[in-house]
Amino acid sequence: MLILASTSSARRQLLTQAGLGFSVYPAEIDERAVTAGIAGDEGEIARYLAGAKAEAVSRQFPRAFVIGADQTLALDGAAFHKPANLAGAQQQLSRLRGRTHQLFAGVALARAGRVIWDHLATAALTMRDFTDEERDRVLALEGEEILSSVGSYRLEGPSVQLFERIEGDYFTILGLPLLPLLAGLRQHAPDLFEKTS
Repeated sequence: MLILASTSSARRQLLTQAGLGFSVYPAEIDERAVTAGIAGDEGEIARYLAGAKAEAVSRQFPRAFVIGADQTLALDGAAFHKPANLAGAQQQLSRLRGRTHQLFAGVALARAGRVIWDHLATAALTMRDFTDEERDRVLALEGEEILSSVGSYRLEGPSVQLFERIEGDYFTILGLPLLPLLAGLRQHAPDLFEKTS
């Protein structure tokens, strides 16, 4: 049995398109509280949170393989979080405008309440020097769904119009380093592939 400990529609879609059968059971953790004492950069925080989410759900379903994932974003060492509202999204996009930021995606696989595999991937994204009008038009097209995205954008949506250059894996940018995850699943849970083929 495979469980995704996330409600992210992008992550669900990636696993479905990869041909995997899975259930969704979101992890109920307070991310800020969990990472309050963690020393390290945003990449290490993404990796730690992915593991914490996987472990939390794995304790409830000890026989299942549980995928945990998390994304963090940093601009010149400053961390970004999901915006609280559209005004917050406007502010975040304005800070990112014309600059390159780093996006970190952590993914972990847990079983019986402990992480058995994890991976951290990084991408560098450069936004255009867009106008306020372009920003607001894209936000209107994205709507409330943008509030679930760190950085206030979705590359699989109209937000892609705001970008100039992307360096890194597309799956990483969507929040799930898929190819490393599939390799981890083949190593630890090969039966999952036999059942779906």
